[in-house]
Amino acid sequence: MAGSELDRKRGCLIGLAVGDALGAAVEFKPPGSFTPVVDYRTGGPHRLAPGEWTDDTSMALALADSIGQVGWDMNDQAKRYVSWMREGKYSVTGTCFDIGIATRSSLQRFIASGDAETSASRDEYSSGNGSIMRLAPVPIRFAEYFPGQIDQLARYADESSIPTHGSSLCLSACRYMTLVLAGLIRGLDRDEVLDSDWPPLKELQSIVPLAPQVATVANGSFRELQPPEIEGSGFVVKSLEAALWAFHDAADFREAVLKAVNLGDDADTTGAVCGQFAGAFWGESGIPQSWRDGLGKPEMIEKALRSIV
Repeated sequence: MAGSELDRKRGCLIGLAVGDALGAAVEFKPPGSFTPVVDYRTGGPHRLAPGEWTDDTSMALALADSIGQVGWDMNDQAKRYVSWMREGKYSVTGTCFDIGIATRSSLQRFIASGDAETSASRDEYSSGNGSIMRLAPVPIRFAEYFPGQIDQLARYADESSIPTHGSSLCLSACRYMTLVLAGLIRGLDRDEVLDSDWPPLKELQSIVPLAPQVATVANGSFRELQPPEIEGSGFVVKSLEAALWAFHDAADFREAVLKAVNLGDDADTTGAVCGQFAGAFWGESGIPQSWRDGLGKPEMIEKALRSIV
């Protein structure tokens, strides 16, 4: 665990970007079909340079910018996602080169309606990982609500998902992940926050019960399974499970995120989700210096951090 809460807050967002950038080169590749990732490298479907990141980080930066500039406003969050989609704002390359189907559809509905509360599908079949991949700004900015105001923390977690991912599975995954990240940022031990009997988890369940599939993950499915049952899937439940599998017993940040991205498939997002957990636990100081130094457009990440820490 890192020494200071500030180190852990910074680690949560920087870890997201590092995991995203590490996975970008093998996104969509089946597990075992590529030379294992050990460092940044070029390639992948978007032909990014080593250390450049994808939509996971872009949307996290947009969310951080919104929280920092106007406070909590779902419509403002959606407007900033639209600026990214249309104009390439928050992108490492200046263009929107990677956007999920559900996210694009939701933002197009938001453009037509102006109402972020109704823009996303609530269908369980539309349960991608696009809201957990960008989540870090929520527990970073609102860690102060842990443990005394878990109901408020849960509300922000829910609402951060709603503009693009409205299914109960996505909302549940965001609530659970926000709680764990807040606990880690506040300095609790990894084994404590991942325990299925953790009292704050019981409290969260009493406020709004987790969807059964997400509850199964919270109850420790990630400890019991191994690949191929653990998979770097775009489905929110499997994505969360895979990230926790990589994180829960890793010796350090490096081992955790490399386990995550080397699952392949949706590798950038598995890396981004795992990077949030690992960064919140080991802190920025626990992320290898070469990965911090090699990250694309660090000034954009620093700007986002200044607005929420």
